[in-house]
Amino acid sequence: MLVGKAGKGGRKKPSAWSRVPRWARVCTVFGSVLMLLSGAVLVGYEALMARYEGAVGKGDLFGDQAAGAQERKSDIKGPLNILLVGIDPRDVKTPPLADSIMVLHIPAELDRAYLFSLPRDLRVEIPRFSKADFNGGTDKLNAAMSYGSRVPGQNPDAARGFELLAKTVQQVTGIDRFDAGAIINFTGFQKIVDAMGGVDMYIEREVRSEHREPSGVHRKGNPYGEGYIGPQAVYKKGNQHLSGWQALDYVRQRYPKNGVPDADYGRQRHQQQFIKAMVDQAFSADVVTNPIKLDKVIRAAGQSLIFNGRGNSVVDFAIALKGIRSNNVELIKLPGENIGTGSAYRGERLRPEAEDFFTALKKEQLDAFLLEHPDFRNKTK
Repeated sequence: MLVGKAGKGGRKKPSAWSRVPRWARVCTVFGSVLMLLSGAVLVGYEALMARYEGAVGKGDLFGDQAAGAQERKSDIKGPLNILLVGIDPRDVKTPPLADSIMVLHIPAELDRAYLFSLPRDLRVEIPRFSKADFNGGTDKLNAAMSYGSRVPGQNPDAARGFELLAKTVQQVTGIDRFDAGAIINFTGFQKIVDAMGGVDMYIEREVRSEHREPSGVHRKGNPYGEGYIGPQAVYKKGNQHLSGWQALDYVRQRYPKNGVPDADYGRQRHQQQFIKAMVDQAFSADVVTNPIKLDKVIRAAGQSLIFNGRGNSVVDFAIALKGIRSNNVELIKLPGENIGTGSAYRGERLRPEAEDFFTALKKEQLDAFLLEHPDFRNKTK
């Protein structure tokens, strides 16, 4: 543990670790949340900051380099919009799908944030993208990353896929420009949680795993049809401690038969709830006062993350957003509904009220909007 030096009158100055706030500088998808929170922890320690900065994967997520844009080095000012995408690539040859799509909006004051998810099955118009020889068309939102990632004669490029996904999300939400973006690999997310020693969170209702047995091994495929057979891991209602594999398994569940009656919208809520729990755990004394454990978390996150701050580093964002706390990050649920059911299911669509939310976001009027529409708030318990 780092100990502060004695000041005048024999009083000890607070250590660098004691000044760490309880909330991350910005709340991002899983691994990137830890990268952004850790930067401010390391401010003033040049060697550690260099190591930290070098651990983060870099990628041209918005096509800026190809367009010849100059990197921006000015101070970060709000409002900010950050696109966060979770992927679970099957192999290097398969174009990745966006399994989790979130937007973090930070108003001009940089003192609070709003986090909302977009359904991965949302039916959208995906724009033409000549870099991947894609002519555009209507499909599910998560497919935009797959179409954009295709490189003739080469393995898919997730960073290029992110660029097309970002353009598609901008069309859906009316956001003119993203100020930063991050891709997190879900396998790496599991390593981050384990590096922290697991995460404590409140589970709102009992959920049974579609994919895992209680020991964590994968359930066997059903020899007589679709799905799986065998015992299921169970996540009981109440305060629970989740290891890496349990956390990843829990936030993936989306079937009503397994205890998630609102399907993908429930999964979005659970992912948002887990982000808050994970950040609170990361700022617990067990992590921030333990340099060895913190270093493991930083390295695990760095190995799992591709970040692009459009000229600003992840540490720059950490410093700019140091005033955000967990109690002023609002979790948002967008209203949506199925298009078709059963074998006729075609995806999801947002209800008209979602357009009112996007308008309020663009006009910087979300506080007033949420006062009039409290049902847009996602519960944490």
